[in-house]
Amino acid sequence: MRSFDVVIVGGGSAGAALAARLAAPGDRSVALVEAGPADTEERVLDVRRWWDLIGSDLDLDYGIEPQARGNAAIRHSRARVLGGCSSHNSCIAFPTPGPDLERWVEQGATGWDPATLRPAIDRVLGTVPLQLAAPDSPLIDAVLEACAAAGLPTVDFATWDLTPGAGRFRLNVQGTTRQSSSVAYLHPLDELPENLELLLEAPVSEIVLGQGRAVGVRTAGGVVRAEQEVVLCAGAIDSPRLLQLSGVGPAEHLRSVGIEPVVDLPGVGAHLLDHPEGVVNYAASRPIEPTLQSWDVGVFADSSGTGGPDLMLHVGSEVFDLHTAGHGYPTADSGVAFTPNVAHARSEGTVRLRSADPGVKPSIDFAYFTDPDGYDERVMVDGVELAREIAAQAPLADWLDRELSPGAGVTARQELSEYVRRTANTVYHPAGTCRMGRPDDRRTVVDPQLRVLGIEGLRVADASVFPSMTTVNPNLTCMAIGERAAELLRA
Repeated sequence: MRSFDVVIVGGGSAGAALAARLAAPGDRSVALVEAGPADTEERVLDVRRWWDLIGSDLDLDYGIEPQARGNAAIRHSRARVLGGCSSHNSCIAFPTPGPDLERWVEQGATGWDPATLRPAIDRVLGTVPLQLAAPDSPLIDAVLEACAAAGLPTVDFATWDLTPGAGRFRLNVQGTTRQSSSVAYLHPLDELPENLELLLEAPVSEIVLGQGRAVGVRTAGGVVRAEQEVVLCAGAIDSPRLLQLSGVGPAEHLRSVGIEPVVDLPGVGAHLLDHPEGVVNYAASRPIEPTLQSWDVGVFADSSGTGGPDLMLHVGSEVFDLHTAGHGYPTADSGVAFTPNVAHARSEGTVRLRSADPGVKPSIDFAYFTDPDGYDERVMVDGVELAREIAAQAPLADWLDRELSPGAGVTARQELSEYVRRTANTVYHPAGTCRMGRPDDRRTVVDPQLRVLGIEGLRVADASVFPSMTTVNPNLTCMAIGERAAELLRA
């Protein structure tokens, strides 16, 4: 048995930031326990190879349950490597929009307002280098001009204001090297402070509890003891999975898989959120120069007339046929893809155990497009129609030969809905399964100090604590959660 003051489970986007900040003063010992290997391989560090990591040996590659109204073939990539999904993604980087944080406060996350969290986000932006995606690209220029012609002006994503419009993404990249949380906060790994220890290739099977308190975690190599606190940073799938394996979660469900409940917390594994994503593919009429990671422009629109963006499109300089080709839609070697996603989807799913065996993958049901008012479906179809409107504008129209999917002949909204749900993907943004909120709310798992209700010395700090989904790609928000968690632990 090894002992540390604080044990952090998961060296991903939040965990690496938390470990670095917590260890920096040198006044406490910190163990960062990561299920995967170090992030020093070229295929991890070179952002141009990000798609090669999907489904690889560095991917937990979670399947999902059959979907009544969505695509059950979706695979949810979850990284098994230091840096977590920040070592695995396309490095699209946004600070958290203020209205998203205001919404969190309305939902019970006191102390997570823009003014309070801004210093944490500023520390992320001061630590993680960013650069502009495709600064000199004639295709991207054409996309932005077409968006402006469709009423979506060019905006600068370097500002804190997120308004309807289109702009070039910023990437947490330097040159071609990804600036994941582990690269930015921990590298070089051989120069870590003496009070911070990395335990790699050490998947955690259980949180060790004793008399109402978390006292450590169990790995294949033995128990790692926490004298002060255990912090779960394992992500929106594995943080609730570990809580449930340890007897913290919905009591009835735990008993159904042979686990005696320690704390009945109905919210653990509930409230599963995501950015569901559709696609409109076009074949190109001329050669397209490759860009760094192929996804260079974001478009935000207010499809509901509420004043703020509720629809986002990623625009890629490639055909995204991951789920369309299998349904018989044509593809092309060169093309452009628009991938509309629902910024604030209202459908909520669950993460549940299949077994008390920690080696068995969990049951993950996103319940895509099942919100009772049909909001998610409507916004997604609006996104398909907006993509077509942009594609029809000059000068972008000259770059496009024909629509590959769903095809120009598919115009009725019901047909578009059927297409987009059948071929939908995900932006790989699961969140919300250890929801932060008021302690008297039965949906709450952690209080605004990130403390798990009913257990001393146990916190969660990752995307699972989101009370609601961010409008934007959430990776920098996860790093800010690590920064904020360090503040709370020091306090």
